[in-house]
Amino acid sequence: MPADQNDPDLQALLQWCADVEGLLVAAGASREEAQAYIEQEAEWFTDQFYEGLTPEQAAKASLNDQ
Repeated sequence: MPADQNDPDLQALLQWCADVEGLLVAAGASREEAQAYIEQEAEWFTDQFYEGLTPEQAAKASLNDQ
């Protein structure tokens, strides 16, 4: 098992991104579009996670930014 799979911060970030993805899909994006967008903006989303935004706040901010 790769060491990063045991990293609780990484696991929390991945779950947080999955939650954001679900919110983007609920807002009308396809799952593929949401995943591609999160991957494309990974640095921004990571910053939002570490700044303490909820998935809801990050999804709303990203939707307002488009």
